[in-house]
Amino acid sequence: MGFKIQIQVNEQLYLRDPQDSKLGRNILQHGICLIEELGLEEFTFKKLAHRIESTEASIYRYFENKHKFLVYLLCWYWERVRYQITLATTNIETPEQKLRLALSAIVDSSKADPAVEYINEHILFRIVLTEGPKTYHTKAVDEENKKGFFAVYKALAADLAAIIGEVNPAFEYPKALASTLLEMANFHIYAAQHLPSLTEVRTPADDLTEVKNMLTFFAFGLLDRE
Repeated sequence: MGFKIQIQVNEQLYLRDPQDSKLGRNILQHGICLIEELGLEEFTFKKLAHRIESTEASIYRYFENKHKFLVYLLCWYWERVRYQITLATTNIETPEQKLRLALSAIVDSSKADPAVEYINEHILFRIVLTEGPKTYHTKAVDEENKKGFFAVYKALAADLAAIIGEVNPAFEYPKALASTLLEMANFHIYAAQHLPSLTEVRTPADDLTEVKNMLTFFAFGLLDRE
């Protein structure tokens, strides 16, 4: 099933929601590709304006700076992951099966969905892997947290922690396990692609089956010990 609803992102991250106009959607589509191509450090609104044959000023009417643009993209992605988890686990009665499906959804959300033409989730996921930590590993993290910049990611972790709590209500660290599993998935995909000596996981031809198996192994290995 395609992802057909428009994702709502914190209004403080943008001056004008890019999803509401053709130019804005163009900024998202080509901005994702350019960040993935150049990296955040080399990415500029001037280069993006050249790519979309527009003006730098037109992009600044949507985003104050490239940091907020990056956070916007990450929030869009994590909200999509939340939706995919909800979709996968609705009407599933067994907590253990809900957790397995949730972990699978976390990994499968990296696949491109043609239902959203202006967002290539597969390319966006590569940005999540390489640039994601830069959104909150900053001096301004506390101030931005108060503004709700990371509310979506925290909500995603809370959703996963709630399922963990259903599997084992006696488990003492559902929040810690949830956030660890989310970060673990991204780290080991990145390591498999760039630093393979740090992980046993392999992702041939973008096959992420081993990542799902690893998450399931660690999650149930801890929960079954209680």
